[in-house]
Amino acid sequence: MTYEQIIENIRKKIYHPIYFLTGEEPFYIDEIADSLLDNVLSEMEKEFNLTVLYGKDTDVIAIDAAARRYPMMSNYQVLIIREAQTLDKIEELERYTKAPLKSTILVLCYKYKKPDKRKKFFKDIEKNSVYFESPKIKEDKLPEWIKNYTRKKGYDISPEASELLAEYLGSDLGKIANETAKLMLNLEKGSEISVSYIEKNIGITKEYSIFELQNALGKKDFYQANRIVNNFNSNPKENPLIKTIVLLYGYFMKVFKYHYLTDKSMNAAASVLSCSPYFLKDYEYASKRYSVEKLKHVIGILKEYNLKAIGINNNSTETGELMKEMIYKILH
Repeated sequence: MTYEQIIENIRKKIYHPIYFLTGEEPFYIDEIADSLLDNVLSEMEKEFNLTVLYGKDTDVIAIDAAARRYPMMSNYQVLIIREAQTLDKIEELERYTKAPLKSTILVLCYKYKKPDKRKKFFKDIEKNSVYFESPKIKEDKLPEWIKNYTRKKGYDISPEASELLAEYLGSDLGKIANETAKLMLNLEKGSEISVSYIEKNIGITKEYSIFELQNALGKKDFYQANRIVNNFNSNPKENPLIKTIVLLYGYFMKVFKYHYLTDKSMNAAASVLSCSPYFLKDYEYASKRYSVEKLKHVIGILKEYNLKAIGINNNSTETGELMKEMIYKILH
């Protein structure tokens, strides 16, 4: 089942005896577990029929015993195992999962990795449970994810604002959801979240960001690029060199790909570059400032400084100076 199908079934009170929730992205795993926790039992029923255990603090015998209990004054009991990937000898749960009680809803939250499906237990659990894999969202897909998530909540968000949130909050969907919730508190349904609103309410500033550094480099704006780099160097923990190199590499690779697009129409180009159509004009403009040969040179510079950032071919130069050198070489 997809995440949407599982959530819709829970809302319709269609429950299953076992939910095995796994994958590298914990956000959806927590969302499904919390949806079951909120919907299956009333507050009064939870007192006797809700059990939450953690894999590292329990064992298979205790889980088996808890799962075999019958509910009190309720049709169901809910048993949630958080961090199930830390549970020792999880395969021994097979004694219960082969013949689960219909009155027990067992939720196994197996986070941050996929189970080894070569093992019989995991093959069987995939067949006999609501089995859901939660994949990690790729960084270039984050702005689109933020836009869709915001719209599901009844709001809109500008392309620049979704890029800004993705850049500053990274790929932690839980963190993004929390910060977005803060932004929605004082907004009416249907309102748009803008860059200025983000800057005002959660302290993220666009002026000195990797997004603006990319724009400055794309335009070959020497003055603005150097201002941003100086700001980065005054806040090295928030703007580490390696992260900057990785994001610039992604940017210049998109400019490089733009040169070779056979179809440069908005939708076709945005699909190939995995970006919002709103930002195509930036890649188009940069492609006029950077030839294919120059881009090959830039990508070589980024690879060179990536090695220097981890100490290869660099005996003493500090990361701040490395960043200045790298930007100078790109612009010259």
